[in-house]
This record gives sequence, structure tokens and C-alpha cells, in this order.
Amino acid sequence: QVQLVESGGGLVQAGGSLRLSCVVSRSIFNIQDMGWYRQDPGAQRELVAEFFNGSSINYADSVKGRFTISKDNAKKTMYLQMSSLKSEDTGLYRCFLVIPTTIVRYTYWGQGTQVTVSS
Repeated sequence: QVQLVESGGGLVQAGGSLRLSCVVSRSIFNIQDMGWYRQDPGAQRELVAEFFNGSSINYADSVKGRFTISKDNAKKTMYLQMSSLKSEDTGLYRCFLVIPTTIVRYTYWGQGTQVTVSS
């Protein structure tokens, strides 16, 4: 079983910054797909940023130029640096990773960390 634990969320004013962390219970060196989603109550889950095919990176259009995803394999930790925060960035941020097998792809999730941006 793989565990992911997020931290770093909180209340911040619009224009401010936060850095989220996602600590994984196993090595992430060979993980090809991992990233961050966010969700507001009553809204659809939105992919914020992700690594795919190993080192390729994808960002939601709404966060391009403001958010940066990174990871430290030695610390088994993935980060999301968020700058120039807007009220619409408010939500529960959850990290995920995918471990494929020959039969299925297993997706593991963290519990999430709440980000609230006040305007």
C-alpha cells in the first residue's frame, strides 16, 4: 500500500504564495505519472499540474506561469509552488501517483490539504 501525505495548505491573501508538499511512502524515482488535483465543493475535480511520461510536465491553463511542480526523489517528495494566488485557486489540493502493472493502473491519493485564498 502506498501512502501520500500532503501539507502546506492554509489561508492566504490574494497575490500571496504557498508551497504544498506531498510525501510518499515509497520511492518515486521510477514513477512516471504523478501530480496534483484540486476540488471545490460542488465543483468538478481539476487537474492542476502533473508529471507524465517521467519528466514531461502539464499545467492547467488557469495556473500556467503561476504554479510550478517539482519533486525531490531523494526525499520522496513532490511539491507545488503556488504564486500570485487568486480566490479561484481555493480548494482541496490532493496529490496522486500512478503505478501501472501489466493488467491495471493503480492510482493512489493523499487526503488533501486545504488552500483558501481570500480576496
